[in-house]
Amino acid sequence: MIIVMSYKLRLLASIFLFTLIPFIHPESIQTVFPPLSQKVEFTEIWAYVYEGDMANYNPERSISDIGVFGSGLSIYGNLYGVPKRKAFSAFQGRVHLVVAEVSNSALTHFCINPDLPMRNKLIQDILVASQDFDGLQIDFELVQPKDKDNFFSFLKALKEGLGDKPLSVAVPARTRKLTSDAYDYTLLNTIVDRVIVMAYDEHWSGSKPGPIASLEWGKRVSWWALSCFGPEKLVMGLPFYGRAWADINPAKAYKHPTIQSLIQEKAVTTINRENEIPYFTYEQPVQVTVYFDDSHSTFYRARMYQGAKVKNIAFWKIGQEDPDVWNRLSLEPNSRQ
Repeated sequence: MIIVMSYKLRLLASIFLFTLIPFIHPESIQTVFPPLSQKVEFTEIWAYVYEGDMANYNPERSISDIGVFGSGLSIYGNLYGVPKRKAFSAFQGRVHLVVAEVSNSALTHFCINPDLPMRNKLIQDILVASQDFDGLQIDFELVQPKDKDNFFSFLKALKEGLGDKPLSVAVPARTRKLTSDAYDYTLLNTIVDRVIVMAYDEHWSGSKPGPIASLEWGKRVSWWALSCFGPEKLVMGLPFYGRAWADINPAKAYKHPTIQSLIQEKAVTTINRENEIPYFTYEQPVQVTVYFDDSHSTFYRARMYQGAKVKNIAFWKIGQEDPDVWNRLSLEPNSRQ
């Protein structure tokens, strides 16, 4: 009797688990890692470089695509700083012109507004500048949610003008769909050929200390991005740089009462004067925390993305990396390089 009941319980448990399978969250799926002894292999490996930083560029590395920085928007909405394609004549892969605006949301707002004359001229200037390159990338990092429709129509106009050349766009990392988002992944997927998801700055200068991109966070970013773009179109961005945080930053404006309290707190005994203006100095210990990436952490991050079925990655930027990282990466044999 006991044996029969045990069998029935096992059967019921199996049926229960089977019915749950369609509802298992993708984050519960185990990532399959390639062996540590192997290089991490991708279909495309993108890397960014500034035109004036060519000393750090090596055409022999496992790179399929290069994004060249230098082009931006002037305060009048004009394109400026277009780099020279011939500087990369030794490179056998694709070279993309990158047009970037990363610090001025107001300028971006006016430049992509179809009601203003500067937009059409900007589009035409970008298309002309792109003629010498294999592709175009737009890196507008401060597009406001209210400008989403204008941004998408701007990208559509560029794609139509490029013809067969690939249009890529750099976008901030997301782990889910936001209620209001200028970088709506679902809509972007219908317009561009590649999407570089900037999966870094999980911790930034204004945050608490932490990794530029922790593995767990990067994994969640890749899962959401893959579900939106698919493995062919998605390019996961990886950082080469590090950041430092200090537990004390005294650089700020002080009220006079606060300065007097500071003099007492730090036991300042000498007040100097320079042209009648008082000043004093004091010393105090500062604890600095630095997070950075080396070839080991970069390899593990790339290995994690490969195990999650990511086919393409991109690095920001050449010249910031641990040189050994290039010994741990490779392109698939049939990749374009």
